[in-house]
Amino acid sequence: MRVDKFLKVMMLIKRRTVANEMADEGFVKLNGRTAKPSAQLKTGDILEIDTWNMYKKLEILALPEKGSVSKQDVEKYVKTIEYRAKEDI
Repeated sequence: MRVDKFLKVMMLIKRRTVANEMADEGFVKLNGRTAKPSAQLKTGDILEIDTWNMYKKLEILALPEKGSVSKQDVEKYVKTIEYRAKEDI
């Protein structure tokens, strides 16, 4: 599954176009490297999202078959390794 689609399906980012732009601008990393929106994810990958207001580091446990994943099912697909809210300066 593509990075941009995964971010949308997991409801980590509201729209796929925004996920696409974030990856293009370097806010998304896959296994420590800047990820292109079209990069393919696989189980065991480490995904990092670093935006102006938060940082999330996730391990991919499984890839959803199709459609959106409900909030209560997100833990079946990703494990949060690290989460930090950034303070306003």
